[in-house]
Amino acid sequence: MTTVGIIGAGHIGSALAKGFARHGYDVVIANSRGPETLTDLVSSVGERARAATAEEAAQAGDIVVVTVPLKAYTEVPVAPLAGKIVLDTNNYYFERDGHIAELDEKKTTTSQMLQEHLPESHVVKAFNHIMAAHILTDGSPTGTENRRALATASDSEEAVALVTRIYDEFGFDTVTVGPLSESWRVERDQPAYVVRQNAEELEQNLTRAER
Repeated sequence: MTTVGIIGAGHIGSALAKGFARHGYDVVIANSRGPETLTDLVSSVGERARAATAEEAAQAGDIVVVTVPLKAYTEVPVAPLAGKIVLDTNNYYFERDGHIAELDEKKTTTSQMLQEHLPESHVVKAFNHIMAAHILTDGSPTGTENRRALATASDSEEAVALVTRIYDEFGFDTVTVGPLSESWRVERDQPAYVVRQNAEELEQNLTRAER
């Protein structure tokens, strides 16, 4: 049985915990306040979930989701994530994270920053441009007309293939943006951000993105 470690228990992390559990994954979830604060969430997810520290979630996960505020990304454990695929849901909100010059000047992307922090992991953008409330409600079976699509980006083909499979399990088509350096196309203030779109529309919105 595949175990998913989830570092971050906010709206996205909580929705993904429930979604992964529904699709047969075991879930180990952590937040910054300690496992004892996650009792209600774990209860709502069910018997496939348990709470842990970030280090434990990183160690336990065959794959790991990082869904913490960008300002906290350097607190993500490094060693236990070596060699693993890491799903990055993050976006840059300067109002929350403070101004980050490299991002303001368009010299890097949030996912590239996480990849630099996790040099031996395979970072892949996932679930960053959908409202948390829609993760469990907007999916539909494979082949459904006008099926919603989500984007991904990674420097690893294996990571893109994994996210493509996960998106399909959650009920979404996949559009691949390209490497992490192109992941800005699906972030905040871009045409593809948090709007419902099918694969063709998503591809068009990615093309329309301006940096």
